[in-house]
Amino acid sequence: MGVMPLNDMPWWRWRSNVRSALHMLSDPGFQRDVWLAGHPGYGDVTDAVYRLVEDTWLDNWSAEKYVGTIFRDSQEAALVDTAVLRLLRILHQVGPDAPVPAYLDHQGWPEAVRAARDAHLRMAAADGDDPDAPPRSLAQLAALTRGVPAEV
Repeated sequence: MGVMPLNDMPWWRWRSNVRSALHMLSDPGFQRDVWLAGHPGYGDVTDAVYRLVEDTWLDNWSAEKYVGTIFRDSQEAALVDTAVLRLLRILHQVGPDAPVPAYLDHQGWPEAVRAARDAHLRMAAADGDDPDAPPRSLAQLAALTRGVPAEV
C-alpha cells in the first residue's frame, strides 16, 4: 500500500482500515508467514474482520451506502460486500476467538480469500498502489491514519 491513504476520499481513514483488512485477508502467504507463525504487530483474523466492519457497519448494511465516501464506485462496493459476507459467515461458524488455523482450515476460507483478493485488487488499483506489496503493520496503519509518515 505504497501511497495509501489517498485522502481524496472523504472518509479515507475508514477506507484505509478496510483496505488494510482486505489486504491481510486476501494474502495466503501473509496469513501463513505472519498469522500462523504468531508474529506480533498485525493482529489476527478476528482483528482484520473487525477493522473491515468496525466503523463502516458493513456487517449490518451494504457497502453501496458508502459509494463516494469510502468506496469509489458500485463495483468496488459490490466486491467488498461479497468479501464481507463470506468472511462473516466463517467468523460466525468458527467463532471470534478461535485460533488462526480454525479459520484458515475452514472449507469456505479459500473462497473468502478470493473474494477479499478481488476487492483488494480493485481498491489498490483505484488508489494507484501495488496490490502485491506486503501488508503494513497495525502501527504503520495507525501512523497513516493519523497522517504521520510511517517507517517502512
